[in-house]
Amino acid sequence: MPEQHSQLVDGFSRQITYVRLSVTDRCDLRCVYCMAEDMTFVPRAQLLTLEEIARLGRCFSELGVTKLRITGGEPLVRRNVLWLFEQLGALPGIRDLTVTTNGTQLPKYAAALKAAGVTRVNISLDSLQRERFAAITRKGELDQVLAGIDAALAAGFERVKLNSVILKHRNHDEVRDLVQFALDRGLDLSFIEEMPLGVIGDRDRAEAYYSSEAIRRDLAGRFALIPTTETTGGPSRYWRVTGHASRIGFISPHSHNFCGDCNRVRVTAEGRLLLCLGQEHSADLRRALRANPTDDKRVKQAIRQAMSIKPPGHDFDLTERPIIFRHMNATGG
Repeated sequence: MPEQHSQLVDGFSRQITYVRLSVTDRCDLRCVYCMAEDMTFVPRAQLLTLEEIARLGRCFSELGVTKLRITGGEPLVRRNVLWLFEQLGALPGIRDLTVTTNGTQLPKYAAALKAAGVTRVNISLDSLQRERFAAITRKGELDQVLAGIDAALAAGFERVKLNSVILKHRNHDEVRDLVQFALDRGLDLSFIEEMPLGVIGDRDRAEAYYSSEAIRRDLAGRFALIPTTETTGGPSRYWRVTGHASRIGFISPHSHNFCGDCNRVRVTAEGRLLLCLGQEHSADLRRALRANPTDDKRVKQAIRQAMSIKPPGHDFDLTERPIIFRHMNATGG
């Protein structure tokens, strides 16, 4: 019988209960904060198979992980990915199976994801203006994503949340409109400070930085925000708007470092276990999987051993060139 609820605890006594599994570094958009316009992607032969990702999900669940998030790139462009959701959705230890998506594929997949056991969906939406949306995503069509949001709402997930990366002089003047859009539809919304991953060429990240405090000041003139202690197991700090069920979250890696209570690790599409979003500490789980094709104990041992090298935090610094050269799409959401 597999061992159950064997806790993953790092060297700073943080229990790891949340794993983000990337299924691809590819995407049908090219958002300016996520990747370069002309990307070189990982050869498909180097990616974990869906069967290997499902096996990792099982191993993590037997080590006490209760939340899995499927990410990319854009996870819904991976061929046969619904099979993976079905496998993960059947794991008895997983209480929260979520997906982060740009929304373009949701008109096709939302109902099937719900049937597979997905509990919540996060959808990227950085602008409500068509031309601006196309500029930020480099090729996206706003109406396609709005249709995806509608499909997610119709599917009946426990929660549907929007994620908005806010950049000064790109979309910071839309934060009130984005909140009103979310409130009108009963959606949660998280505003995200840009994370300095990968080299970009179209702007200075320090100049484009727009803090969570600045966003809250912008919102204060229209909305009454009440801080809460609610959590969905991730880094968002949530506020409520008086008279509405929606939650407004802030993910603030620069202005309010959230590393002290980090409960997360990430697995890249090629099987690299990243112990921190902004550091290169990692373990090669693809090697562990393929060297032990029938021995989950060895795979779980590799995962446990990796906890000892999880660093205290990411140490992001907008004044320096990124020391992390992998882009966000290669990091896993």
